Amino acid sequence: MRYMLLMKDTPEAVESSKDQPFEEIIEAMGRYNESLMQAGVLLSGEGLSDASEGAIVDFSNDPPVVSDGPYAEAKELFNGFWMLEVSSKEEAVEWAKRCPLGPGSWLEVRRVTGPEDFPADNEWIAKEEGWREEQAAKADRATPNS
Repeated sequence: MRYMLLMKDTPEAVESSKDQPFEEIIEAMGRYNESLMQAGVLLSGEGLSDASEGAIVDFSNDPPVVSDGPYAEAKELFNGFWMLEVSSKEEAVEWAKRCPLGPGSWLEVRRVTGPEDFPADNEWIAKEEGWREEQAAKADRATPNS
């Protein structure tokens, strides 16, 4: 099963992390990522740039309203993710608990749905499976031979 760990921080947590040497943060996250890789559970993971570089598309109106960051009203900021392949939600939670985050930060653990979660005879589910295969083939062609 695939699970996504969604890293979220309060603005206060982001601000307080500025007091910690950046090299220490990078080393702690590097060790965590390395342990995920060595265990063979890490599929992907990325950090995100500052919210000031982003935008929100709000669908409350028609047409949708676009607001550039930063988001003054934000109570939490989505700062990155890990995609894991594990045997259960409990295993995903155990990996999440090992992440080197501090007060004001948390990881949301969510199962990633797959084609098996939807009706197999649905035209769009079949198309999506084809698209996944196309994307995998493109990725294989783009990856240099080792």
